[in-house]
Amino acid sequence: MRKGIHPENYRLVAFKDMSNDDVFITKSTAETKETLEVDGVEYPLVKLEISRSSHPFYTGKAKLVDTAGRIDKFKNKYKKFKK
Repeated sequence: MRKGIHPENYRLVAFKDMSNDDVFITKSTAETKETLEVDGVEYPLVKLEISRSSHPFYTGKAKLVDTAGRIDKFKNKYKKFKK
């Protein structure tokens, strides 16, 4: 392996999903100033908006779009321009 190409600060980091408070620990080089204590051990903390535990693709809970309502709104909005 080539020397000098890998980061020096590779360590365990806690990632917290802010939408559902799920915390998972993995190795990372992400820089952060906050810390979180998990099972008596303090880890650097990286806050996430969405993760594997809250993303609709992984959870299977996708939002349904109200297409009928959108079509009716469109028709009502542009009804005045109809000849």
